[in-house]
Amino acid sequence: MTVGEIAGLIAAIALCVLVALMAGPLLKLGGVLDEVRLAVRDLGNNAVPVLQELKGTVVAANDEIVKLSVVTEDVGKASGHATVVTENAAQMTTLFAATLGGPLVKTAAFTYGIRKAIKRGKSK
Repeated sequence: MTVGEIAGLIAAIALCVLVALMAGPLLKLGGVLDEVRLAVRDLGNNAVPVLQELKGTVVAANDEIVKLSVVTEDVGKASGHATVVTENAAQMTTLFAATLGGPLVKTAAFTYGIRKAIKRGKSK
């Protein structure tokens, strides 16, 4: 054997040892990649029902928001009506005070004067 053949044989043996040493980590890496593939598949299978349930929840929330907007509109209308009733009551009070307030005070004063005069007449 020549020196070149011996060097080639040593290189071939070194390459075989290197391949043997790398086989273990490569096999472990393949197992890890298989597990990752299974996890991604399970995630894809489980994500669809979760997304469908989330869609249903969003639709239900939107329905409740629509109902809430109807209620707030009704409250706004009721508040507007209450304002009108309050304004009408204030106007009626003003009208009552203007039309009956003066004569009522005069009548009360007149009756007070009559009662006082009657009391003076009885006391003499």
